[in-house]
Amino acid sequence: MAPAARTTDLLPAGLGMGTLTLKVGDLAKMTEYYRAALGLRVLADDATGVLLGRINEPLLRLEDRHGLILPGRGEAGLFHTALLFEDQASLAAVVASAAQHPESRFAGSADHLVSEAFYFTDPEGNGIELYWDRPRDQWTWHGTTVEMDSLALNPNDYLRKHLTEQRTGSLDATAADIGHVHLQVGDTAVARNFYVDTLGFAETASMHGQALFVSAGGYHHHMAMNVWNSRGAGPRKDTLGLGEVLIRVPGVDDVSAVADRLRFAGIENHHDGSELRFEDPWLNRLRIAVG
Repeated sequence: MAPAARTTDLLPAGLGMGTLTLKVGDLAKMTEYYRAALGLRVLADDATGVLLGRINEPLLRLEDRHGLILPGRGEAGLFHTALLFEDQASLAAVVASAAQHPESRFAGSADHLVSEAFYFTDPEGNGIELYWDRPRDQWTWHGTTVEMDSLALNPNDYLRKHLTEQRTGSLDATAADIGHVHLQVGDTAVARNFYVDTLGFAETASMHGQALFVSAGGYHHHMAMNVWNSRGAGPRKDTLGLGEVLIRVPGVDDVSAVADRLRFAGIENHHDGSELRFEDPWLNRLRIAVG
């Protein structure tokens, strides 16, 4: 059962992660990768980029920024984008497809107790998590902390158990969501002050100053921040990689509440009523919008 938490200055329970924007150097190659490896469809395109999704649900926007360089491994920015699938067969089909794509790099797999996850890296070094959530009544909470781990999960055994011919024939036949976004930051205490104390996420787990997990509405995590590669990292340069994190909330009052908290904290932002744009301490761009 999800914990009872403070009720003031919290982001709403109806929060969800929206379309994630990546700045890419080779738009054609990256579009082909996400279509062929992960089964995303092109939903729209224009002179500046491509919008991709599943079942007409936008998930990723690839923004053409071919003049930029790749970020260094120790810089702040994106650790991974996590695509959440509705069942294990759908997850297995996409994992098998990603594993067979020549531009994919398999980065591991784990049973996190709350979820089953597989990790890949795209052709420009952006991390990808593909995962399925166990039912919430199987999650274990200790007060306000959810129990998570990284137990062995054999990908070959998983595919043998869950891969079906029906799902492999049509990768985009089922829906997926941006389940969470995981960032590299310079300091988890600074991240906690910004994402928990200011924005209003609830902290759900932490790892001895190395990683922080936050959510709204009793989810295991909508966002995470770690210093595994990036401890001490300063503000980001304008590089390829993360473009924007979109957070969806139910109503304009929820957007306004965050705008008020940002103003109180002295954090510069742009608020037009239904949308709020701002940056975290590492200049990661965030947008909160009604949707």
